[in-house]
Amino acid sequence: MSYPQLLSPEEKLADAKERLDIPRITVICGSTRFMQEMADADRELTWAGGIVVKPGCDMKTPHPLWATPDDAESGKQRLDGLHRAKIRLADEVLVVGSYIGDSTRAEIAYARSLGKPVRFTHPDVDPAT
Repeated sequence: MSYPQLLSPEEKLADAKERLDIPRITVICGSTRFMQEMADADRELTWAGGIVVKPGCDMKTPHPLWATPDDAESGKQRLDGLHRAKIRLADEVLVVGSYIGDSTRAEIAYARSLGKPVRFTHPDVDPAT
């Protein structure tokens, strides 16, 4: 007697998104120096009918939430984990900007390790090329 194959968490998520008729989800990655470009890409993708998730905090801009070094460091760690969760949720990754720093490079590697398609607004900065 054969038993049905159990679905992986990724397969369960894909199945649920299909059953619920969830539009394509794009996660935007990139340096926060490109927050305006991220907002522009968000607007275009949303207008086209997609769901967009992107960084929500620009820690390069002073704010009381990350005013102390301890708050900034713990917040950065928390935000990095949150962004990786956004990558797991997404169907694709869009890297915005003409510069790739260490954090974005790590996010690209993570997305590719999960088999997520990765697009670039500036393809010449793709670390794989």
